[in-house]
Amino acid sequence: MYKLSVQCVAPFTFSLCTLSYSSSSFRFSIRATSSRAMASHIVGYPRIGPKRELKFALESFWDGKSSAEELQQVAADLRSAIWKQMAEAGTKYIPSNTFSYYDQVLDTTAMLGAVPSRYNWNGGEIGFDVYFSMARGNASVPAMEMTKWFDTNYHYIVPELGPDVKFSYSSHKAVVEYKEAKVLGINTVPVLVGPVSYLLLSKPAKGVDKSFSLLSLIDKILPVYREVVVELKAAGATWVQFDEPTLVKDLDAHQLQAFTHAYAELESSLSGLNVLIETYFADVPAEAYKTLTSLKAVTAYGFDIVRGTKTLDLIKQGFPSGKFLFAGVVDGRNIWANNLASSLNTLQALGDIVGTDKVVVSTSCSLLHTAVDLVNETKLDQEIKSWLAFAAQKVVEVNALAKALSGQKDEVYFSANAAALASRKSSPRVTNEAVQKAAAALKGTDHRRVTNVSARLDAQQKKLNLPILPTTTIGSFPQTADLRRVRREFKAKKISEEDYIRFIKVEINNVVKLQEELGIDVLVHGEPERNDMVEYFGEQLSGFAFTANGWVQSYGSRCVKPPIIYGDVSRPKPMTVFWSSTAQSLTKRPMKGMLTGPVTILNWSFVRDDQPRFETCYQIALAIKNEVDDLENAGITVIQIDEAALREGLPLRKSEEAFYLNWAVHSFRITNCGVKDTTQIHTHMCYSNFNDIIHSIIDMDADVITIENSRSDEKLLSVFREGVKYGAGIGPGVYDIHSPRIPPKDEIAERINKMLAVLESNILWVNPDCGLKTRKYTEVKPALTNMVAAAKIIRDRLASAK
Repeated sequence: MYKLSVQCVAPFTFSLCTLSYSSSSFRFSIRATSSRAMASHIVGYPRIGPKRELKFALESFWDGKSSAEELQQVAADLRSAIWKQMAEAGTKYIPSNTFSYYDQVLDTTAMLGAVPSRYNWNGGEIGFDVYFSMARGNASVPAMEMTKWFDTNYHYIVPELGPDVKFSYSSHKAVVEYKEAKVLGINTVPVLVGPVSYLLLSKPAKGVDKSFSLLSLIDKILPVYREVVVELKAAGATWVQFDEPTLVKDLDAHQLQAFTHAYAELESSLSGLNVLIETYFADVPAEAYKTLTSLKAVTAYGFDIVRGTKTLDLIKQGFPSGKFLFAGVVDGRNIWANNLASSLNTLQALGDIVGTDKVVVSTSCSLLHTAVDLVNETKLDQEIKSWLAFAAQKVVEVNALAKALSGQKDEVYFSANAAALASRKSSPRVTNEAVQKAAAALKGTDHRRVTNVSARLDAQQKKLNLPILPTTTIGSFPQTADLRRVRREFKAKKISEEDYIRFIKVEINNVVKLQEELGIDVLVHGEPERNDMVEYFGEQLSGFAFTANGWVQSYGSRCVKPPIIYGDVSRPKPMTVFWSSTAQSLTKRPMKGMLTGPVTILNWSFVRDDQPRFETCYQIALAIKNEVDDLENAGITVIQIDEAALREGLPLRKSEEAFYLNWAVHSFRITNCGVKDTTQIHTHMCYSNFNDIIHSIIDMDADVITIENSRSDEKLLSVFREGVKYGAGIGPGVYDIHSPRIPPKDEIAERINKMLAVLESNILWVNPDCGLKTRKYTEVKPALTNMVAAAKIIRDRLASAK
């Protein structure tokens, strides 16, 4: 167990501080005496709380069980604890305004007053009503689009902009939180989503021409940024951090010019402030690096040195004299302990180039993407635990590296770190030679099904006899409090396996009956036995470890607990066959076997970093293939292999996309290459921009794909309007399940009609955007009733037309 304690004579002055740090395997203490002050920085920190305190506070508020003041108090307590933790660890540059009730991009939309007109906002400071309506929708209007944040599993709310948007300073959150920290005696670095990245991450609003240049709005939003900066300076801020992560993408000259223009325009307002431009998630391309390091009024540049190692070459070729380099050497995207010796070597090499006094040790990106604190993992295997570092431990690593760089290296701490790394490398539990050989053998073929999809669909229709526009759901049904309680009790061995199975069978029976009553054509068993679509499988595969509190925010109050893939992966025994067979025995309608695909298991886990990701993915694909074969042998004729996360793993640079898509699509095909033509293979994808990878989606060769569509304003359909031919079955989502709003049947029918304008009726399926586990039955029943009714309306219309 890790324990951090700090005693200081004066706040944030490490010249007279003693830092002690202990774990089950080692202890160390550092007496800071060097005249060269250590310089450390954290890009951002998880906001959900070590035990998901924010999640529970949000959901209580949304359910009307607690007040806005109570929610605000939970948030204030979390912020205070985070700032104090960083300060006590000796962090020099502590971020503020990285906390959010839902999403930092939505916070920026609120700051700019860029509220879509459908929310009937009339100006003034934006409150919870408008804020959460934009995030979640309300009874009368839908939410704004939500999509993946770069190549992570975090989702942001996409701004909707156009030439008529009136921007105004409408949320003072950045200043309020800076002052809040200052009252605690902590002078933070306020963090703002940079103006250019904000626009590049936006989309034209509904009714605005898709060719509208979002960057044309730069001079309209800069006045608001000026106001924020002026207020921050007046409040006493000495630094400000602008996150401009789009600089790591492939940008054209016009887009790069926008950065030059924006920061030149802000130069006078920024006078007197130290300005950090932070980038993350990949290398900064050469042209972008040149633009970035030439920006006006900028004091420091932040780079991801973990995923952006090529940036090191650019720094060696030239770095602005007198500027600070915030070197992101501690990984904010994974949970493995840092290789401190290697990182220190990198930092010292950078110090030789830019000057050691100009190097600030930092995280590679916000720690938002990693679990909160290893101290809460009291049941985790001790050997595996010694290999890990969560956000709280990464703060310690950053500061230990900063101290070592300033001449105060703690040999005991560094030696313990080296011992843990050596233990991981040599541990026999990491390697399974048989698995490695089987995965290596996969590289000789493309694993395509022999018969083309058109012929397979004909064979499947003869067997399944489905109506036109068949209805289905994506997999999960609501997870009630009773259901969660029973799973917890079974895990804690408070109830017997017999009692647990009896309860789950009743739950499955209820879900099957409900679907039959609603008239749904292809059923699901509702997944009552599953805690999470990745964790459930990982718990039954070798090479995985699990945490009790390793939660990571996905969006809003939605948190996931990624498994840890520490070794070679295999499937010891069937994982889902019993439950799928049980469900199929309850109905004559087709029952989908429900699996999570190898790419999604990979992308939604903390993945081992000691071998290429594709090798791990091939191992998982073989395990899922074994499960697919067993389901088919058990009589399951429709098998869904979800690849919800395929798009999010796409590299941020075009030059790297083909390699990823090749092995990712190949991994999916491996899972089902051996099934009969009459076995229908479905897959599902959600909340990403799919249009640019549509040909890879086609290459997956699934029989049916269900895909998010409604929340993104039916963006998916545009690819078919542009002439892409899709011959397999496809179900673009007809309503957004991440909103409590219940869509009327006429609205759903209208969506189906839009789909029929670009897709043939014989391949179109009708389904929600995503699984239903986060919704309540009081929302699900009427929504699915309307969905089935809408499908019947269109079926009747098509029959009449014939």
